[in-house]
Amino acid sequence: MKQNQTVTIVGVFLLLLLVFIPSVHADSGQTYEVGTDSLNVRSAPAHSAEVIGQLNDGDRVVVFDKAFGWVQTYYNGQEAWVASDYLFAANGVTSVNQKEITVIADEVRLRTGPGTQHKILGYASSGDTYTMVKTSNKWNKIMLNDGSIAWIASWLTNGNGSNHPAETSENHNHAKKQSSDSLAGYNIVLDPGHGGKDPGAIGIGGTFEKGIIMDTADNVAKQLRDAGATVILTRKDDYFIPLEERVRISNAYNTHAFISLHYNAYPSLAINGVSTYFHSGGDDRVLAGEIQSAIAQKVPLKNRGVMQKGYHVLRENNDLSVLIELGFITNPYDLDTVGTAEYHNNVAAGVVEGLKNYFDE
Repeated sequence: MKQNQTVTIVGVFLLLLLVFIPSVHADSGQTYEVGTDSLNVRSAPAHSAEVIGQLNDGDRVVVFDKAFGWVQTYYNGQEAWVASDYLFAANGVTSVNQKEITVIADEVRLRTGPGTQHKILGYASSGDTYTMVKTSNKWNKIMLNDGSIAWIASWLTNGNGSNHPAETSENHNHAKKQSSDSLAGYNIVLDPGHGGKDPGAIGIGGTFEKGIIMDTADNVAKQLRDAGATVILTRKDDYFIPLEERVRISNAYNTHAFISLHYNAYPSLAINGVSTYFHSGGDDRVLAGEIQSAIAQKVPLKNRGVMQKGYHVLRENNDLSVLIELGFITNPYDLDTVGTAEYHNNVAAGVVEGLKNYFDE
């Protein structure tokens, strides 16, 4: 009788373990660690299969079989499948698929943790490849050549897994003009304001700021590249990028100058002109002055001067940064002017000249 009670108690205990422990259970096999947040556990190896649970970053998975990019394990006592791309060996060295990522920009910072607040360990160059250990909050944990571990911003690699903005340096194969290469070696982050669900200022006739901005940004980017600069765009098309993400892009890269491009609006139709903003004094103020002066000499709009303001992309930025308001789309004259190709080209020439003047000092 006592022996039967013991068997019964042990059986109940094991049953409770299977039912209530929300982790993957198995008796043998290769152990891997989940390297992402909220990984779905499915009843079959397919995205259309029923979701029977979720795993979190750091959870352990014992793998028994592999099929079509999925691995078979056990979850709450039943057979289950999870996508293998997000599993890494528990020792942090290899993944189920030995996934490698490639850096898509030059002078990308390698850090001690997943965020710009962590210490810089070194820099990676475009084309460098690393074994990815895990991902966390849009950062990739990688193994360096010497076996040590570092973190790199996922949006600066080909393994970002999401629709992030185009920050890759696109000028490496671009023919530079021999007559104007004074910005060679400088990395410029160009930030076309707003985009996607955020139209920005709305001007006369329902004109959206976000649309005009891209025409200007394309011209500025081209002329910067022609002058030898490396250009990183926070967005290349009409999609939304949060302010925090724009700053993160700048802080993650070895940025020499961050320039945010905007158009303005005001209830009074009479208000017009161009202005350049900075957050703090010193170098930011000097750069704002150089760019404002150069643009004002090249465009017919009113020169409103340099102003100080705590815009998020300036206030939270670790790099040299300015924000340019390139005219009021609520003013009839400004709106007619800023919509021309000539204006976009003149603005671009002003930005390039302003940067040259600043870096030549």
